[in-house]
Amino acid sequence: MFAPGTVILALKVAVAAVTVLLAASLVALAAGKPKWHGRLNHVFFALTLTVVLGFEVIIRFINPHLTAGFSDEQRDALSVHLTFALPAAVMLPAMLYTGRRRLLKFHVPFAVVFLILWMGTFVTGVFFLPHTFEPVP
Repeated sequence: MFAPGTVILALKVAVAAVTVLLAASLVALAAGKPKWHGRLNHVFFALTLTVVLGFEVIIRFINPHLTAGFSDEQRDALSVHLTFALPAAVMLPAMLYTGRRRLLKFHVPFAVVFLILWMGTFVTGVFFLPHTFEPVP
């Protein structure tokens, strides 16, 4: 149903797509368009949440043995990716709340930490996860 290689490829595409949205949000902020920054961040939040929950449903309920055929190297790469991605996802509601309420003394430091985590998410998700999947015999 959901092959490991397909899931990894979908994860890479999703990470790249939402990163484009995040970049657009930062461009809007730099251009002095805070309303567009907020709107784009709402879309970023919704898509990221959908991706995280979607992959969790696939991995936990639809195909719980999805990672069983991963090599140790592939499992390690996924683990490193999740080390960045999960804390970033946990920060999203706080980022949305503090930005919406204009609590800049909290929002800006959260944003710095979030961007560091997201850079790790992007790099590990797009470049470290295997581009092809060859199941371990």
